[in-house]
Amino acid sequence: MRVDHRAELGLSKRETEVMELIADGCSNGEIAQRLFLSEKTVKNHVNRIYAKLGVDSRVTAIGLWRGLAAGG
Repeated sequence: MRVDHRAELGLSKRETEVMELIADGCSNGEIAQRLFLSEKTVKNHVNRIYAKLGVDSRVTAIGLWRGLAAGG
């Protein structure tokens, strides 16, 4: 999602970056390497993203993210 929907979702800039990488299919380890973070920090971001989106899985988060990107 290159359109910035983070405000309507309540995501921080870093959470948006993490969510974009999740949607691109990256693992937590890959996200940690790309963003120069520890895997624990990435896991914390992922858990906050799930809470803010009201989801409990990567698949559901990606579906919601892509739906917003498509204008849904």
